[in-house]
Amino acid sequence: MSSSLSVFLLDPLATRALVGSGDEQLLRRLTDHFGRDLAESDDWFSHEIGNGAPTAAEALRAVVHGGPYAADRSHAFQYGYAYMRLCELTGRFLNNSSFSPFRGAWLAAVDEGLKALGVTEVSLAEFGYGFGLPEGVPQGHDYPGGGEWTNRACLAALAQFEQAEREGRAAELEPDVAEAVSDVIGWLRQVEQRPGFGVIGFVS
Repeated sequence: MSSSLSVFLLDPLATRALVGSGDEQLLRRLTDHFGRDLAESDDWFSHEIGNGAPTAAEALRAVVHGGPYAADRSHAFQYGYAYMRLCELTGRFLNNSSFSPFRGAWLAAVDEGLKALGVTEVSLAEFGYGFGLPEGVPQGHDYPGGGEWTNRACLAALAQFEQAEREGRAAELEPDVAEAVSDVIGWLRQVEQRPGFGVIGFVS
C-alpha cells in the first residue's frame, strides 16, 4: 500500500486559530471549494458513515465550530481530513513530487539524507507518525497522520544546511534521496520568505 505526503506553507498559529472560530464564511468557502471532493469522500467512507462517523461536511462544520465531535475515537479520522482541507484552502501547496506516492520507510530515508547534510532541526517523520491536530480536535489512530514545522524550526534547519554548504560538507546520497532532500530545502527557502510561516504536512 502506498501513501502520500501533502505539505502546505502557512502560518501554523493563524491556521490553528481557525479551528473553533465559528467562521461561517470560511465554512462556506470550504464546502464550496471541496464540494465534489466531499461527495467522493462520503462515498469512499460510506461504511464508516453508516456506522456513525460524520460525513465530510459534518466534520468540516465541527472543526470550524469546535464541535460537537463524535464520541467514538475510531471516527476521528474525519476531523483529520477536515483540518487537512482547511490547510489546503488557506495555505500554499508545496511541491510533493518526491513524496506522492511513497512506500515503506521513505520518509525515514529522506530524514537520514537530511541528517547526512547536517540538517536535524526538522524531520519528515513528524508528518507521518505524529498527530499534529490542534488541541481540542479528536486525535485518531489512523490516517491522516499530521504534524507541523514551526517557523523557528524551519529557519534553524535552513541555517544548518547553509552552514554545511559553506563548510563544503557533502554527502553521497542516492539520486532519489538527493532529489527529495532538495525539495525539502526548497520548502524551507519558501518559509524564509514569509515571516511567521511554517509547514504543515499530512500523510494519507
